[in-house]
Amino acid sequence: QVQLVESGGGLVQAGGSLRLSCVASTSIFALNAWDWYRQAPGKERELVASITTAGNTNYPDSVKGRFTISSDNIKITVYLQMNSLKPEDTAVYYCHANRKFGLKDVWGRGTQVTVSS
Repeated sequence: QVQLVESGGGLVQAGGSLRLSCVASTSIFALNAWDWYRQAPGKERELVASITTAGNTNYPDSVKGRFTISSDNIKITVYLQMNSLKPEDTAVYYCHANRKFGLKDVWGRGTQVTVSS
């Protein structure tokens, strides 16, 4: 069973940058899109970036212009470049492989991002 491992989280001051990585243990069959989600304490998990296998990206207004999702091997890796970080970006960040044909999606275990003011 494919596993996703995130890395790159940590503690950063407001205004700083971090680059998250997510690597799959094997090429993901029937991948539709990669997503990055985040979940802050006491809040629901929210989508912060998506990239389809065609390279189309999508961001909510809360991170648009600050976060960039990318991949250099679309079935194996995905990255999230986060710039101009704010304390409200503090959360556990999860990568998610969205799959076609009713196949079960895959989640990583998450990486903590903490932005100090």
